[in-house]
Amino acid sequence: MTITTVGFVGLGNMGQPMVRRLASAGYGVQAYDAAAQARDRLAETPGVTLTKSPADVADGADVVILMLPDSNVVEQVLLGDGLLDRVKPPTLIADMSSSEPARTRALAELAGQQGVTIVDAPVSGGVIGARAGSLTIMTGGPADALATLRPVLEVLGSKVVHAGPVPGSGHAVKALNNLMSAAHLLVSSEAILAGQAFGLDPSVMLDIINGSSGRSGSTETKWPRYILPASYDSGFSMRFMVKDMNIALQLAESCGTPAPLSRAAVEVWTTATDAMPPGADHTEIARWLASPGD
Repeated sequence: MTITTVGFVGLGNMGQPMVRRLASAGYGVQAYDAAAQARDRLAETPGVTLTKSPADVADGADVVILMLPDSNVVEQVLLGDGLLDRVKPPTLIADMSSSEPARTRALAELAGQQGVTIVDAPVSGGVIGARAGSLTIMTGGPADALATLRPVLEVLGSKVVHAGPVPGSGHAVKALNNLMSAAHLLVSSEAILAGQAFGLDPSVMLDIINGSSGRSGSTETKWPRYILPASYDSGFSMRFMVKDMNIALQLAESCGTPAPLSRAAVEVWTTATDAMPPGADHTEIARWLASPGD
């Protein structure tokens, strides 16, 4: 099957640049978001047709992409809003949200009873990656479905990896990746704040660390780009980070693997998130650490 028309639900910080890239690549995009403001931002975009409901995006689409906050919203759109009933084989569903692996697997089994294939394809790379088409995309599901979907995904990401044939494989890797990313940011922030209190220049510290074994995405990107300038505008919230961390921790616990550090990191991040404004960017964990009582 050749994909020419894409249905797309979820036009938030990530969804909007993804839709623009797909339209620019020549795909016809039928898009929907529950927020009128999000729909309005794409109203004049060539190649994009806004629909009146989530289910409408499926009409004539070769693939339906979901970029939604969590499994609750995914299930509401597919089951509550009737999108799954409107999808007819061989149309594929690609859940690019950060969903819970077990619930993704259950949805895939339900869709399979109707002859519809669900592929999970969550991403890493943030808003900047979505705009540049440089996302890393982790897919789970049948290899033949991925082969069909790959040309679309390669418009959105520079690295598309098949995490495993079982639905939910991509979502599992995404959650575990974000758990690691959050732990990196937490410990690097603690270390840099300690160095700063000792009298070290954070910029000099980062230059040294990024040429040494302590480097990570937090020291190479998040600290210099969002924390040192105090912009805190990575486009990914503390609330979503904690959600992904909890998914990963639940996965570890369900598998019976040790997770004492992960559990401790979740506790600190949860405390910080509860103390910060609802829309706080996840890089603001460093600001909270510096002044936890403010």
